[in-house]
Amino acid sequence: MSNDAQNSATTVTTVLGPIPADELGVIAVSEALLSVLPGAEHAHDISMDRSQIFAEAASALNAFREAGGSTVVDTTGMFHGRDVPLLEALSRSTGVTIVASTGMGPEELLGGYFLTPQTNPPTPWPAEKFADLFTKEIAEGMVVPRIERRGPAGLVVTAAATEGMTPTEESLFRGAARTALSTGAPVIARFGADPVADLDVLLDEGLSAERAVIAGLDRSEVDRAAIVRALDRGAFVLLDHVGSNGDGWLTDGARADLVSGLIADGHGERILLSASATGAARGVPANDIGFGFVLTDFLPMLTSRGVSDAAARGLVTANPRALLTRR
Repeated sequence: MSNDAQNSATTVTTVLGPIPADELGVIAVSEALLSVLPGAEHAHDISMDRSQIFAEAASALNAFREAGGSTVVDTTGMFHGRDVPLLEALSRSTGVTIVASTGMGPEELLGGYFLTPQTNPPTPWPAEKFADLFTKEIAEGMVVPRIERRGPAGLVVTAAATEGMTPTEESLFRGAARTALSTGAPVIARFGADPVADLDVLLDEGLSAERAVIAGLDRSEVDRAAIVRALDRGAFVLLDHVGSNGDGWLTDGARADLVSGLIADGHGERILLSASATGAARGVPANDIGFGFVLTDFLPMLTSRGVSDAAARGLVTANPRALLTRR
């Protein structure tokens, strides 16, 4: 094995460069440092003052670090607020490691360029174009519009509409899987109507299941059997709204029952948790529950249900570390 291959097998790509995977510490695996509904940056009644945004996000990161957290994975993808220079500055200022993402979705939040390429009649972007776009952001650096490329992304994210995957979203999923295959980065995909069918789209591209995450699995309509089927295929499952109770999501009590039961059945090494917290938000409601909520509030709910301290802590350390390590 070459030195480069050995290094990629033990490192994680952060906004400030690669670091050893064992330095990640406690990881908040699917959050948003800055969440901006596309177009909100142009609204006259929304302030995009960078100093204020920095202060809000830095405060959230400092609170996370004080709670024992070390690393935040920003899963906003290419749009929805990703600001690479901001992420770099936040990481340097707070000492919290930040891993950024490429990717996009669902279709309803894509810009027109990605919906109507130069064909007549218009057709969805093919998977290979999305793969090329995402792969360059991992291999060559993330794009800062009209300026330059900066440090590379550490993972690919995508999402499907809850009504069911559209043709464009299928291209997104397939492009994300091809990017993961060529770069060794993982994919986090928020499922649409059927988590197992959406996972199978990723796997159909030849992606190893252990590099795939199906997110959104704490939606209240998801049955446990579907989660187990995804786990049995070897994928990671992500319950990404810890702290959200009702309104389409499980309560934390039901969520803790589900997770503790899955751990008891031997699935503990493939479970991921996040709150989908925001450091700052513009054009969408802020989720100010805090990046550390899983660590400080939810893990004790698991241990009260008989989950060992080691197994509970593995959900925010060993599991996300295994996912993020390049392979």
